[in-house]
Amino acid sequence: MPNIKSAGKALRQSNKRREQNLAWKRKIKHSTKALDQLLQTNSSNIDILKKEESALYKVLDKAANKKVIHKNKADRLKARYAKRITAKTHGSVKS
Repeated sequence: MPNIKSAGKALRQSNKRREQNLAWKRKIKHSTKALDQLLQTNSSNIDILKKEESALYKVLDKAANKKVIHKNKADRLKARYAKRITAKTHGSVKS
């Protein structure tokens, strides 16, 4: 329990930011799991795959913009999933 008023406000702000960051991380995890599940199935539709890829990119970009994750991490994840999706749709590149 903070003794100083400004410390109390800092604690409230910290808790609020923590909850918001965790919510964004849950969104990222949900999107990556959905895309992983589609990539593991053999009969995945390319349109559905591209739609999930777009949703993941959107979540990663927004999280990086809000500084929940680093921009380079978002770019790295997008590149890895793009590589896997290309391999899945074209079958030429191994992941």
